[in-house]
Amino acid sequence: MDREMSGQEFTLLTRPFFEQPTLELARSLLGCILAKETSEGLAAGYIVETEAYIGPGDRAAHSYMNRRTKRTEIMFGESGLVYTYVMHTHCLVNVVSGGLGNPEAVLIRAVEPVYGETFMHNRRGVAETVKLTSGPGKLTKALGITIDDYGRSFTEPPLFIAKGYLPEAISEGPRIGIGNSGEAKDYPWRFWITGNRFVSR
Repeated sequence: MDREMSGQEFTLLTRPFFEQPTLELARSLLGCILAKETSEGLAAGYIVETEAYIGPGDRAAHSYMNRRTKRTEIMFGESGLVYTYVMHTHCLVNVVSGGLGNPEAVLIRAVEPVYGETFMHNRRGVAETVKLTSGPGKLTKALGITIDDYGRSFTEPPLFIAKGYLPEAISEGPRIGIGNSGEAKDYPWRFWITGNRFVSR
């Protein structure tokens, strides 16, 4: 579905795209556009880094052992829904995956600014563009994504994912900041566009 917002035209991704197996989705999201429309206007960036969290058997996942809480409830919903949560005062944004009743998700770790860079600088108070969105808490603040986006669908505005470009090369490695998750800390389920300067680290 093509939509025009703030003078820009986007081809929004539809539900079948999000119904890919979680590891495939985490790779397929790279190069796609993550966008948020607010009263200020549109801010968007190419997704350059993701992490997959594969449900009940993944000790690093919020839904490990099918843990079902007020926070994780949305993870049990259909693929393509928005899972936001607060960690260390920062809001993080995830794409629900795995299908209905199978609580998996993909964390969006970094984006490369495409539209609305002025908004991003104002929200972050950061002069260097390369530091605007190079981390999961940075990108949500820059794009205007908040905990109130919890439960929305990425298939429609105001928070949506649209077609972007196909990366030339993708790298993979262990996820970040999950040192207390046993063997799960070593799973190579972090993916990033090779050589992109906006990758978190």
